[in-house]
Amino acid sequence: MELKSTTYDVVERIATITLSRPHRNNAWTGRMHAEYRWLLDKADQDADVGAIIVTGSGRAFCVGGDSEALAGHVKKGGYDPGTPENLAKPGFGVAPEFDAVFACHFGLQKPVIGTINGPAAGVGLALACFCDIRFAVPGAKLTTAHGKLNLPAEYGLSWLLPRMVGLPRAIELLLSSRVFTTDEAYALGMIHHLVEPEQLLATTRAYVRKMLDTVSPNSLRQTRWQLFRDLHRDVATSVVESEQLIKTMMKEPDYREGVTAFLEKRGPQWGKS
Repeated sequence: MELKSTTYDVVERIATITLSRPHRNNAWTGRMHAEYRWLLDKADQDADVGAIIVTGSGRAFCVGGDSEALAGHVKKGGYDPGTPENLAKPGFGVAPEFDAVFACHFGLQKPVIGTINGPAAGVGLALACFCDIRFAVPGAKLTTAHGKLNLPAEYGLSWLLPRMVGLPRAIELLLSSRVFTTDEAYALGMIHHLVEPEQLLATTRAYVRKMLDTVSPNSLRQTRWQLFRDLHRDVATSVVESEQLIKTMMKEPDYREGVTAFLEKRGPQWGKS
């Protein structure tokens, strides 16, 4: 696919997807949506990629739906996503509850780290929330945004936010559609790390490299799937599946390598993703 709204690179087993419409503060379009899903799938299927970073170019992460596209919906008298029919389906097929827009993040084999370099609103905030771990600059503005456009909570935010910050806080953020900052989001637990702009990407990369060095690829994969599946299941099912996974994963070469590295007091040499 020709990339017009995103960029992509892989360095030291870390794939970085950058939303790249800086002249529009990386406002979301159908083209960007199609490219983003294609790149997610590309990174997820690449054995030389262990983790994925998502960030924005310029001063913003993603300020939500492009205003020109929003005006276009008004002219057309309804919603037109502007995406091709044959969208990539990264993460599909792992569990039925993950087979939807953005929810497909939960079915990916590799962790996704959001690097929020500036404002995030609407679909941009949803995208950040679907990342597993979030780094952000201090003072960046965030908003659910939808209420001011006569829209419902977008792309699963009504499901995500109560689980991330608790129901009372989620109700307030969703009903008011007010602007809040990454500092408040950090206090709420929505943001994991606040980092000054000049160090943001380097700090995120260092964190991800350490994770890939110390945690095996299949442990990352299976733990993510456990976490997101268990949001829909009872505790007994979680325990039973974990016991089955223990038996299976103890037969894998990376288990032997992990134990050997621990006993020899050295860093492990994991197999590929």
